[in-house]
Amino acid sequence: MSNVEFSYLYRDGGNYKKFGRVIFTNPDQLDCGTIQKEIMEAFLEDGMFIADQARVPDVFLFANGELSFDDHCYHEFDTVRSTEEDPTDEQMRSVSEFISEMTVQARHGWRVFDPYDSKGSFGNLLTLLGQ
Repeated sequence: MSNVEFSYLYRDGGNYKKFGRVIFTNPDQLDCGTIQKEIMEAFLEDGMFIADQARVPDVFLFANGELSFDDHCYHEFDTVRSTEEDPTDEQMRSVSEFISEMTVQARHGWRVFDPYDSKGSFGNLLTLLGQ
């Protein structure tokens, strides 16, 4: 049985990128075309989503907690593919469970936040990093 790699990225306003990936189990043996279609229906039209709501790791570009003019809160869907690698999802979800969660999040709405707001999610992350 093959698993599914969900690949995504953070792309700042200057087009600098940093990629992330999560590997899910695929007990339902969904094909990648179906998975991609269902994920894209849950994400914003351009494939954007909020990583925290998707419960996947943020892959923001900052290394030392300093924000730039180009920073924002969105991550971007890249691709899905079959893989024989072991699952890495911290919540131990199947890809079907991930899709279901994304559908629910889309219904509730993606919670946009201002990276410069010290009270928002990004600000809390900076606090944890000691910035």
